[in-house]
Parts: sequence; structure tokens; C-alpha cells
Amino acid sequence: MNLSIGIVGLPNVGKSTLFNALTKKSVPAENYPFCTINPSVGIVPVPDERLWQLSKLSNSAKTIPAVVEFVDIAGLVKGASEGEGLGNKFLSNIREVNAIAEVVRIFEDEDIIHVAGKVDPLFDIEIINMELVQSDLQTVEKRLGSAEKDAKRGDKGVLKEKEILERLQKVLKDGKLAQSAELLPEEKEIIKSLALLTLKPIMYVLNKKSGATNLDDTNDERYVKLMDFIKNSGAGYVVIDAGLEHELKDMEGAEKAEFRKELGGKDDGIDNLIKKSYELLGLITYFTTGEDETRAWTIEKGWAAPMAGTAIHTDFKDKFIRAEVVASSDLLAAGGYAGAREKGAVRTEGKEYIVKDGDVIEFKV
Repeated sequence: MNLSIGIVGLPNVGKSTLFNALTKKSVPAENYPFCTINPSVGIVPVPDERLWQLSKLSNSAKTIPAVVEFVDIAGLVKGASEGEGLGNKFLSNIREVNAIAEVVRIFEDEDIIHVAGKVDPLFDIEIINMELVQSDLQTVEKRLGSAEKDAKRGDKGVLKEKEILERLQKVLKDGKLAQSAELLPEEKEIIKSLALLTLKPIMYVLNKKSGATNLDDTNDERYVKLMDFIKNSGAGYVVIDAGLEHELKDMEGAEKAEFRKELGGKDDGIDNLIKKSYELLGLITYFTTGEDETRAWTIEKGWAAPMAGTAIHTDFKDKFIRAEVVASSDLLAAGGYAGAREKGAVRTEGKEYIVKDGDVIEFKV
């Protein structure tokens, strides 16, 4: 399952620094606009303590985590939808990702340039989202022009598409994200080929800086307005110190926790961001475990067992007979399969079973 999250934002708000911290790669992260021109891609493991506990329990030779792909995309500027800056390239790169992580700056620092000349995270979001909206409006109106011609033939499918496009056009003209149209799953499928930017899930990444004046720490009016916006939009968010996480990127375990504390950090911002990103994509994890390998498998929330089996092999959907399922928490608490069976925690499930996050599954095909 190819799943990617595009890291976007205005130039010089910490996108590339965050990407470096996420992926432990080195891409340029200098103090000037348009430092990132071609998107960098990094595959990031999803932190999950259950995986490593299961691997230890099974004494597995290999341990393979679930992963998410992050894409560092060039900074956007006002007018991107009209081709300003690297606008067209920026927008085409976003079309290729599954979800969007918008990075906004919530710290004051005179030594770090802000492209708008001021620090106002909500203003930044409004610029970014409006450019995405304008780009989508162009896409919708172009397709609507074709649909109106085709609809004259009376094709029911085209008539339905035209009705959806007209609803989207109204929403976008009002400056709202396409998400506001509240399309049904089958309606989204009809216009899927348009790859609308503002139909993608969006999460806001609030970048702070240790030692600087942070808007969240002072409960600045700009931060209060930002929180009101995020709450009303229903979007997810995470607060992170990209610079701090970049400094800690090569450290692990107790050493990392100790240095984070010394540098004024609280939570593991990178782990929080990766987990939130996984949730943003509507994903869950199930496990397989044994002496050869313990592995985390990524599926969409709500998948039944046969479909979940396709994460391992596409044949599992058609050849599925049954699945032996135990919650990872029950398996770990029982000390293994023998103990879990004694407690009745291992059960046999059929084709209708909806896989739960944390299930350990053995498929019978």
C-alpha cells in the first residue's frame, strides 16, 4: 500500500528541517525561500511498541514495521495557482500525495526570515488553503465545461457528475475547501480522477523553537485564533520543534530523551507526528508473528479479513477460508499462543470479521 503525506507550507517555515528530522536524511534546509525545488521523498517507520514486544515474544529473526512516505514539497507563495513562484510544480506535486501536512511557524525569531514579513500562522494557512482552493476551482470548472456538453446527450452518469461538480464549484467559489461539500463515498469515486487538492485529508503542523518566543507558550492572540480555526475545521494538528528534533535525529532511547529534556523539549514530536499522520490516512495495523518474522501490516480502517489479507498477498482475498485472531495485548499478557489459547483469547473468524487495530492474525487459505 503506497501511502504518502506531502509536507507543505510557505517558504522558510521549517519544512525541510522537519523532513530531515523525520527521515534522518540530508536535504538543503537553508534560510532562504525556494530552497526546496524538487521534492525529496523519505520512507518513515511507524513507531509501535507492540511490534517490538511481539518480536521479542516470538524471538523473531526479523522485525518489519509499518511505514509512511513523507514528501518534502517546495514552498508555496501567494499566486501559486496562477503560476507564481514554483506554483505549478508545487501544486502538481501535492496532487500525487494522499494527505497534506501544512507546516506553519508559531515562533518569533528576527534572525529567521518569514516570507510574509510577519509571524501569523492563521494568515499562513489562509494563503496556502486559498491557493489550493483556487487550483481546485480551475480544475472543477474545466471539467464542468466538458460535462455540460456531454450532459446534453442525457447520460445519467454524466448528469450525476455534473451535479457533483456544480456543488463543488459553489463551495470553492465561497473560498471553502472541497471537503466542505461533504460528498458521499460513491460521489468521491465519481470525481476521483480530478485529484482535487482540498479533498485530501489535512493536518496542521505547528512549528515552535526552543529558546524563542513561542505563541503557544504565551497564549498569544494569534495562537488562540489558530486553535479556534483548527477546532472549527475538525482538522488534526501536532505541535513540534522541528529544529530540536533535527538535532536529536541521530540519537535513540534514553540518550535522546535526556537531551530533549536538556534542550527544553517535552514530548517526542516526531513520533507524535508519524502516528498522527498514520491516523490522518485512516489506517490501522495488524501483525503477523513467528520465529522467522514479526511484521506490522497496514490496512484501511474497516477492512474485513479477506481484504486485510491482501496486504500480505492479493490471492488471500479470493482464497480466504478463515483467520485465527488474537489481540496483541492478550497475546503479550498470556506470554504466547499456548497461554492465550488456554484463556480463550484466540478465536477463529470468518469472511465478515472486521479487523481491529492491534490484531495478530494467521490467515488460513
